[in-house]
Amino acid sequence: MPFVTGPLPQRLKLVHGFGAVAFGVKDSGFSFFLLPFYNLVLGVDASTVGAALAAALVIDALVDPLIGHLSDRTYTKWGRRLPWLYLAPWPLALVWTMLWSPPFTGTPGFWDIVALAVGVRLLLSACEVPSVSLVPEITDDYDDRTTLFRYRFLSGWLGGLLMMVLTFTVFLPTPQSQLQPEGYASYGLFGAALIALSVIGSAAAQHRIVAQLPERRPPPFSITGAFAEIFDAFREKAFVIFALGGLAAYVLQGMTFSITQYVNLYVWQFSELAFQLYPAVLFLSVVLMFVIVGPLHRRWGKPKSAALGALVGLAFYCSPYVFYLAGAWPTVGTTASTALLYGFLVCANTASVVAIISATSMVAEIVEAFEERTGQRAEGTFYAGNWLVQKCATGGGILLTSLIVQSIDLAPGTPQTEVAPETVRQLVWLFMLAATVLASIAAFWLARFPISREQHEARVAARRGRPAPPAPATADPLDQAVRADPDAHTITP
Repeated sequence: MPFVTGPLPQRLKLVHGFGAVAFGVKDSGFSFFLLPFYNLVLGVDASTVGAALAAALVIDALVDPLIGHLSDRTYTKWGRRLPWLYLAPWPLALVWTMLWSPPFTGTPGFWDIVALAVGVRLLLSACEVPSVSLVPEITDDYDDRTTLFRYRFLSGWLGGLLMMVLTFTVFLPTPQSQLQPEGYASYGLFGAALIALSVIGSAAAQHRIVAQLPERRPPPFSITGAFAEIFDAFREKAFVIFALGGLAAYVLQGMTFSITQYVNLYVWQFSELAFQLYPAVLFLSVVLMFVIVGPLHRRWGKPKSAALGALVGLAFYCSPYVFYLAGAWPTVGTTASTALLYGFLVCANTASVVAIISATSMVAEIVEAFEERTGQRAEGTFYAGNWLVQKCATGGGILLTSLIVQSIDLAPGTPQTEVAPETVRQLVWLFMLAATVLASIAAFWLARFPISREQHEARVAARRGRPAPPAPATADPLDQAVRADPDAHTITP
């Protein structure tokens, strides 16, 4: 039985979501600032940074699923997830600080970056995988799971945007300071404190509800058995389809974010004020996502919402560049150019986050499908797989951006006004080509996710030992989302 049946308490939504702030801090740092920091500030070749992050994923591919598997098999009076959430944030905060103040003399090398990236990624997995694995344990309701992910995404984005606001107003307030290392060290220290606070605070606030001895004691751990169960889980058809679509969607997001500093600086020629307003634009798009994603899931379901989000996001992301290349865009660097670009970005990012949150929420339904086939629940294993897909995609997106930057021969530290127009056009064309391919792949596979709302609810009903809810008599999609027992509100002891 889930920890909560019936409507979720508002406090639980808030405190559970707060744990995702740590992911937002990491994702903002890796996506927006890591490549420019090591490339433009420390002088590391862009392709070396991208290759180092990609190499770190090889270790992730082996260890991440084990973290999820071990989380599933943790057996304590505090449940399966809380011990991880109380212990892992401390070393994570330390390694995060070192990432932005590298403890190496001279220019960091390939293996230096690999070591730091692996440390951050694995320790963040030890926080994020157990935290997100609580979602299908807290509730088995199709829409309430989306609600929990809405709060997680909102909190994650708030954490990332807070870091961006502080970056462009306190740590790196001018284009010149963005090419100096001192502000990045302060950025790392503040981010480390915020990471530890969010994970530990969220765990402590949920403790009363989720600190329960697991229903069944897991069998003894073995490496052979662990990988056998992981491979069996990852062969689940629904997970394979999700992984194909989700990987493309996450790579697109990773590329879009990691290339942001380059296009805003060299294509759109942002002023200091424009850089400072950028987080507010992203925040507005996340608020719009928070409002519309629930109705979209009720009307069209998660797979169709994800596919439409990917395609709509692509259209709005690419439109300004099309107008720019056609000579139909206001003069870059002006207020008109920046304001119009921000309008397109709000729509583009809203649609893209709808696609990402829809894909992430799909994973929760795979848990019951796998349990129906095998008799085992593997929340941690599947969300470790989802987390691995996201990290591979973030690394892949940064690698793709590094290859784009490398191919246009953009020298480290080049001032904003000294980039040749032809170099800027090459940057635009390569970005649009990569974005179109990735969005198309994401939409194709996510639309084919095989678990519908009706199938999930039938599985939940069977698990609870009662008949499946009858098919709705009305064709109104919103009416179909009404619960059979809206007044229930219990927390299982």
